[in-house]
Amino acid sequence: MSKKRVLITGAAGFLGSHLCDRFIKENFFVIGMDNLITGDLRNIEHLFGNENFVFYHHDVSKFVHVPGQLDYILHFASPASPIDYLKIPIQTLKVGSLGTHNLLGLAKSKNAIILVASTSEVYGDPLVHPQTEEYWGNVNPVGPRGVYDEAKRFQEAITMAYHTFHKVETRIVRIFNTYGPRMRLNDGRVLPAFIGQALRGEDLTAFGDGSQTRSFCYVDDLIDGIFRLLMSDYVYPVNIGNPNEITINEFAQEILKLTGSNKKIIYKPLPTDDPKQRQPDISLAKKILGWQPKISREEGLKLTYDYFKKLPKERWTEEPHGRKFN
Repeated sequence: MSKKRVLITGAAGFLGSHLCDRFIKENFFVIGMDNLITGDLRNIEHLFGNENFVFYHHDVSKFVHVPGQLDYILHFASPASPIDYLKIPIQTLKVGSLGTHNLLGLAKSKNAIILVASTSEVYGDPLVHPQTEEYWGNVNPVGPRGVYDEAKRFQEAITMAYHTFHKVETRIVRIFNTYGPRMRLNDGRVLPAFIGQALRGEDLTAFGDGSQTRSFCYVDDLIDGIFRLLMSDYVYPVNIGNPNEITINEFAQEILKLTGSNKKIIYKPLPTDDPKQRQPDISLAKKILGWQPKISREEGLKLTYDYFKKLPKERWTEEPHGRKFN
């Protein structure tokens, strides 16, 4: 019996690379695709030479062709950090709209099940706490973050349209703050930023007064939730994240303690439309997927810090790619 074949877009990114590992482990044939605008081949180089993995260097905003059978598609191609999507706003909108359209069309033609990666950012700066899937959000479409937030909201809408009108088997995961090995230290998100600053012996930079909250999920837990959702028959959005909420100030103190740093926390103005609270309600994931996170923040942070400590020191100061796309 031939192996099931899965296409993973954004395969060289943080989450995409971990998904490739999981599906290889589950005995799938994995087709990875990435234009490397923010992805990094070092995340998947350990898979090159594996007979169950092939990589295509391609931008999914252009027509996508994959020869042969396809059973599943996971669409994870998108800039995900503020540094990236503020630098390449048009590309961010294109991958969420044109890219999603292309992959839904591919799923339709191949009779494949497609899962699209949405985000807690569809809730914007939420007026409901914690955030449930029924909450429609509080998003500024013309603010600096709108290019990412609205790309993801459109992505959800077109996915449901393909399910409703073309009967494509679809899944939508709303991903909350996730961390772990293979993140970029300088991508602008709070956790890798804090760890990078601690490794370099710098003060930690918090925005606002540090009272805003986040909820951090270790990557292995997230990947397990995504896998379970794909294998379910649930077509509406599902929150996947860790509901253990913490303030930025408390989190900074945890990083200082973990790294043994004697530096201080410095404060800068809060960016426009930065969410004040972020905490998933995962009641739905528990009910329909039997899923909840297992790895504590203490355990996950140690695994993540140990990974970054072992990287060559030049990786601690490495700048984002910053490639230009139309």
